[in-house]
Amino acid sequence: MSMYKIAVIGDKDSVLGFKALGVAAFPVTSTEGASQVLRKLAREKYGIIFITEQVAEPLADYIEELGTRLLPSVVMIPNNAGSLGLGMQRIKRNVEKAIGADILFGKEGR
Repeated sequence: MSMYKIAVIGDKDSVLGFKALGVAAFPVTSTEGASQVLRKLAREKYGIIFITEQVAEPLADYIEELGTRLLPSVVMIPNNAGSLGLGMQRIKRNVEKAIGADILFGKEGR
């Protein structure tokens, strides 16, 4: 049985702490670099790819495309400066799509 790996992509200060947890850390400094790393990891045996919201924002179309696949699961996380709320928006949208209502915030699905 093969194990899937876990990775994190983001700015250096936000991702280096993940190494202590055994997560493969990929610090990036540009959207182009982040795109290249994300595409490479999506082709390899990564089951979960964490990506900071700030790095993920310009890659939203590709991340949405990856969301149609079983693996990898791309999870947006805040960077060390704080959250943009993008990760929660994506979770909310997926829950609404799955059940037709917004159970996280108590409103009817739109």
